[in-house]
Amino acid sequence: MKRKQVDNLVCQYLENISSKALEKYQNIIKKYVRHRHGVYALYRKNKLYYVGLASNLRSRLRHHLRDRHAKVWDSFSVYLTVGGEHLHELEALLLRIIDRKGNKQRGKFGKAEDLRRKFRNDLKKSISIELDNLFCGGLQHRKEGAVYLKQTEGRRPVMAPFVNQRFHIRFKYKGKLYIAHVRRDGTITFARESADAKRLQDKVFNSPSLAAAAATKKSMNGWTTWKYERAPGDWVLLDELRK
Repeated sequence: MKRKQVDNLVCQYLENISSKALEKYQNIIKKYVRHRHGVYALYRKNKLYYVGLASNLRSRLRHHLRDRHAKVWDSFSVYLTVGGEHLHELEALLLRIIDRKGNKQRGKFGKAEDLRRKFRNDLKKSISIELDNLFCGGLQHRKEGAVYLKQTEGRRPVMAPFVNQRFHIRFKYKGKLYIAHVRRDGTITFARESADAKRLQDKVFNSPSLAAAAATKKSMNGWTTWKYERAPGDWVLLDELRK
């Protein structure tokens, strides 16, 4: 089986180089880092002092020989990246994890979701369910978030056990993008911006397979067809909910 090719983030690196080498052998280091994107780290007595990113590493390192960090650090490392698309997030990740004295600001993520509020709400729900099980003999008639655990009349939507709030799903078929909503009761409806919206919008489906089949007019496994946004920008197959 042919292995999937994965693009590298770091393509070259130069570690644990004396600051004196940066001054004395600029012509050599210049060839490596001039106009290159990457992350760099400054050290003092082998302990991390500062971490940063730059789109021109040579210029940034030379600047640190004269700015407020001058004479504080005595060695450096550079990590050259393929492009600069994810540099800011990479720097933010490093600033949040490592202990550094030279950096004044904490890293910020642009579009990442902070899960603390969600964790707090899920924790409250879990504790409440545990208390009900201890004192009330079960949850058959309890409203859990927006999902009722008691059986409803007719066939129960297969997505019901996996839903606690409304979310979107989507998939592409023959160049068309189909977009739908998984409602809080587990039923599925197509969105206005979906392909073939006029034909599909007023219909309600009890399973992702039925919804996919209605869109494509052929039998489909909806769990391995539809994708949902597990985290901002992270679209995965609906089947991940069942694992």
